[in-house]
Amino acid sequence: MKLIKNAHIITMDEKRREFKNGAVVFDKKIIYVGENRDFPEYDIDEEIDARGLFITPGLIDAHCHLGMFEDSLGFEGDDGNEDSDPVTPHLRAIDGINPFDRGFEEARNAGVTSVLTGPGSANPIGGQFAAIKTAGICVDDMIIKAPAAMKMALGENPKSIYNEKDAAPVTRMGTMALIRETLMKAERYKSQLDEYNDDGDGDRPEFDMRSEALIPVLNREIPVKIHAHRADDICSAIRIAKEFNIDVTIEHCTDGDAVADILEREKLPVMLGPTLSDRSKPELKNLAFATYKNLSDRGIPVAIITDHPEITVGNLPLCAVMAVKHGMDEEKALAGVTITAAKNCRIADRVGSIEVGKDADMAVFTDLPTRFDAECVMTFIDGIKVK
Repeated sequence: MKLIKNAHIITMDEKRREFKNGAVVFDKKIIYVGENRDFPEYDIDEEIDARGLFITPGLIDAHCHLGMFEDSLGFEGDDGNEDSDPVTPHLRAIDGINPFDRGFEEARNAGVTSVLTGPGSANPIGGQFAAIKTAGICVDDMIIKAPAAMKMALGENPKSIYNEKDAAPVTRMGTMALIRETLMKAERYKSQLDEYNDDGDGDRPEFDMRSEALIPVLNREIPVKIHAHRADDICSAIRIAKEFNIDVTIEHCTDGDAVADILEREKLPVMLGPTLSDRSKPELKNLAFATYKNLSDRGIPVAIITDHPEITVGNLPLCAVMAVKHGMDEEKALAGVTITAAKNCRIADRVGSIEVGKDADMAVFTDLPTRFDAECVMTFIDGIKVK
């Protein structure tokens, strides 16, 4: 077992405990977190004196494409958009992630220990996201949860991609119609499959890989991450959630201020960002860091994201710093890259806070990572020092 002692620990658990002279005992999991003391009951193999340093849960990027669009490569490393077909729910992020991409090391160096990564936004239905750790050489050994979510996209991206191909969809109506049609087919397939499994009579429905991939969505076992920047697209995401009684999270949410009343009413999780970027297309014209404060002040669960490689994953702490600079409460900003991110992604049983029984994913900083001068000096994933 390992012991980190004399540290200023921010647990980010439900009680929001803080130990200004604290200790953590851990192996692969957290064994103890609390005040500094002697630990004769534990077989301590390694002690780390973290005097003057801060320990937080490992940071979490709740929406990115790490390992899917590789650093310093063109087509060879672009594995995030299968834009040969607008409806691809059966695609799995784990089949496209390259753990040797430089971004993983940059994530670890910044204290980022977990990410939600998956397909881009070329397709109305893009495929399955995965929650993974940022250390490893085989993605199968890095998985927290897969599938962790289904990716869908509204707005300009699907329109632009398929307009260039002279194929559907080329309008917002077309995008929504494809999503609706596919979910209806999946509902019918699921109903037939349930009936067959319950009765054991008749013929099993012909296997449909696309519909099969959507069954966890219809069963509310995983959420749908819906790419939506513009206010009307955000409302369309909410509409589709209600029509099919599925769990939805709003990804990007650039126009969130314009529909803040609705987001507050619907209590939907928001993955906000990337904001540290240019206004490269019309639906980003309202991009502003003030949105973090405005939404989180309403009690909306806001996770801060990079959308790597739009903003490189190593800059996740800087995104939190900028959110605080523009008025977001510092504790909410830290939560936005730890426990709120974990809850929004449905992985808080494993990561997002320093609690007994959770994965030993921690980052050691010279100051809180929500402050500009903070530097990450150590990162632990599953109890192993990876920086």
